[in-house]
This record gives sequence, C-alpha cells and structure tokens, in this order.
Amino acid sequence: MSNIQIPPGLTELLQGYTVEVLRRRPPDLVEFAVDYFTRLREARAQASSPPAAPPSGSQDREPGPGLVADADSETEDEEDLDVPIPSRFDRRVSVCAESYNPDEEEEDTDPRVIHPKTDEQRCRLQEACKDILLFKNLDQEQLSEVLDAMFERIVKVDEHVIDQGDDGDNFYVIERGTYDILVTKDNQTRCVGQYDNRGSFGELALMYNTPRAATIVATSEGSLWGLDRVTFRRIIVKNNAKKRRMFESFIESVPLLKSLEVSERMKIVDVIAEKSYKDGERIITQGEKADCFYIIESGEVSILIRSKTKANKDDGNQEVEIARCHKGQYFGELALVTNKPRAASAYAVGDVKCLVMDVQAFERLLGPCMDIMKRNISHYEEQLVKMFGSSLDLIDPGQ
Repeated sequence: MSNIQIPPGLTELLQGYTVEVLRRRPPDLVEFAVDYFTRLREARAQASSPPAAPPSGSQDREPGPGLVADADSETEDEEDLDVPIPSRFDRRVSVCAESYNPDEEEEDTDPRVIHPKTDEQRCRLQEACKDILLFKNLDQEQLSEVLDAMFERIVKVDEHVIDQGDDGDNFYVIERGTYDILVTKDNQTRCVGQYDNRGSFGELALMYNTPRAATIVATSEGSLWGLDRVTFRRIIVKNNAKKRRMFESFIESVPLLKSLEVSERMKIVDVIAEKSYKDGERIITQGEKADCFYIIESGEVSILIRSKTKANKDDGNQEVEIARCHKGQYFGELALVTNKPRAASAYAVGDVKCLVMDVQAFERLLGPCMDIMKRNISHYEEQLVKMFGSSLDLIDPGQ
C-alpha cells in the first residue's frame, strides 16, 4: 500500500467540503455533496473564462415556504453555499443516505423555520396538538418552536395525504376530517384503520428513514397541520432519544412485549408518553370510548366494574374490584382489541406512573402481541364468572 500516492489537491478539496458540512450541518450529505461540487466546478469554469453575468439560477432561486429567523443577507447567500429549506409539499427524492444520530447532536445551529399564523389559527393549532403524545415530553420552548414551524394544509375528499412507499417529508396532526389508513400487500389493498377528527400520522418514516408504511386518504374535507422533516428530527427525534434512554430498559422487562423484536420495542418507546396519577384518581372510566393503552411504570392500579345486583348507598350500581395491576402489567387493551366501550374503570392506588400509547400507535405497533391480548379476554371472563357466578351480572359497558 506504500506505493499509493494521494493526488495533488485532494486533501484541500476534501477539507473544504468537510468544513462546509460542519458549518451547514445538512440533513442529506449526498445531496449536499452534489450541490457543493457542482458549484465548485462552475466557479472554476468561470475563473478560467472571461467575466460574464452570473447564472440566472443564482438570482431566480425559489424562496423557502415561510420565514426563517436569523436568515443570511442576500450578499452572504451569493458568497456562501446555500442549503434551501425543503418546500412544505414537495416530495423528497430520497432519504436512504441520510444520517442522523440524535445522541451526538450537541448544539443547535439550524435556522428556525417559522410559518406566520393569525391568533385564530394559533388557537386552532394548540387545540389540535394538546393530546398529541409525541409533544407531551417537550418543554415549553421546544413546543413553541414546533408550533411556530407547523403549517396548515386543507385537504379535499379522496385526496392522498401520503402514499405507501414514498419517502417521508412531513409529520401531520389532524385538526378535522376523516381519513382511511390503506395498506397494500401482495397487490391487494385493504383498509386497516381510520382517523376521525383527531390523531396524528407520518412520524415513523421520519424517525427511522424508512418509506411510508401506509397510504392516508381523506374521506371528507379536512384540515391538517404539518411539521417539516428537518424540524421534526431536530426537536422530536432528539427529545425521543433522551426518552428512549429513560424507558428502554423498562420496556424490555414488560412480559407482554418480550415477543417483539428489539427494533419493534424501540418504536414503542418512541411513541409512548409518561403520565402521573394521584391516589384515588380515575384513569379510565367504564362505558367511555377507548383511546389509549396503559403500561404501569410504578405504583398500583385497581380495576373495578359496575354490578347489576349490588347497589351502593345512593342506589347506584356498586363498583366491585376485579383485579389489581402492578409494575410491568398493562390495562386498557380490552376495549381496543374488541372495539367496544371501556368494560371497567381503573383507579390509582397511591401515586402511579403509566406509560401511555394512543389507539393509532397501539394498532400499528402491537399487532404481534394481539394474540396474547385476545387470549386474556377469555381469562377476564373466567374471573368474572368466579366472582359473580355469571357474566350476565355485569352492567353493559355502554350504559
């Protein structure tokens, strides 16, 4: 190998590129390299030819969608290599080469994306985002930056918001409208779920640099709030890395999840949120529509059900305890598996911390565990028969 010589100028060439990468911190190194070396070649060609007017592309560059705080001046843009902010609706060509390690990110040097909003829009956006689990662990400054960067997208009936197989460009929060989740496998497309005027989608492709796993089609007119890929990864993914370090060892110890691959468990860590409850606080209510699944991180939870034959002092149906759940156990899955209202209520016994997963993430990520949970349904029925003599003694959860 000693006879290999480094070509003259290679070291300086790569040093210049490396400095620009470190200074600009581009999201896609391959696209940045193509742009950098193309401009370098054009500059060299201009230097070896008579002076000419600057190329029209440098003057007619299309501005990014929205305002960018602390943006460079026009003079600086002409002198420095410019990395434009991705358009809100433009599809990315490829993300396969994109590298991002949130554990290595130490300082935030990216320009801040801001889409101006009226007070009315801001209020609607805050209302739509208040129950989004991915935002629950953000501090106030991070949440404010995320809301500033979000933009409104109005959709029409039958409009495809995202398509299976596409690269991820935006994360979406639903303000209003209904949407079908379609998955194509073996040339057959089937509907695997719906969104009804709330929820969010599109995060997994952005987190893991994978193609879209499903197609989302609007079945009514609606309104969405989008968050661009760069801001999502810089704030949400980085924050999730901290959460992952906190929760991954606990998630690995949950018996229900042991059948999952490590990568599948890590996806669960990325979409859960932590909630705390005081002694006696009701966590779920019998008869209500199910929207979340719970894993107990610490403390104890009492599961109670209303009986037809036992009345309390107010002549109401008495709640009877049927189970106690402890650290590592889960509850709230029955209504999600059966698509029925909550069959029981759950109360905190002492201070309790739960990891919470919304129904959309539950359906997407816990498919491999569904057989285990369905087997538990018959176990619940056996418990109820032992306690009441018959499952007919139970109040219908919808009443």
